[in-house]
Amino acid sequence: QVQLVESGGGTVQPGGSLRVSCAASGRDFKWYTMGWFRQAPGKEREFVASITWSGGTTYADPVKGRFTISRDNAKNMVYLQMNSLKPEDTAVYYCAGRVVATTADYWGQGTQVTVSS
Repeated sequence: QVQLVESGGGTVQPGGSLRVSCAASGRDFKWYTMGWFRQAPGKEREFVASITWSGGTTYADPVKGRFTISRDNAKNMVYLQMNSLKPEDTAVYYCAGRVVATTADYWGQGTQVTVSS
């Protein structure tokens, strides 16, 4: 069992940067593929990025080159660094554990990211 708690959301201007964090509990965390998903108002939840236990990363096309996912297994943390933010990045961002393709077994409660001038 893994529990996930996100933090670091907020409001930022277009072109700005923001980092969201995810604190994970559970002894098996370091073996899981972890990820970030997002859900904008009126839209379905979508995959953003994932990272394997060994550091291999995958990104959705809309965020490639702008977002970076990372993890610190010693601290049970996962991060999403978001640069060059656009208004269309506005969404609730969810940390996910044991990601397989476009779904996951464990979810955090979400953190709001708003990109607006």
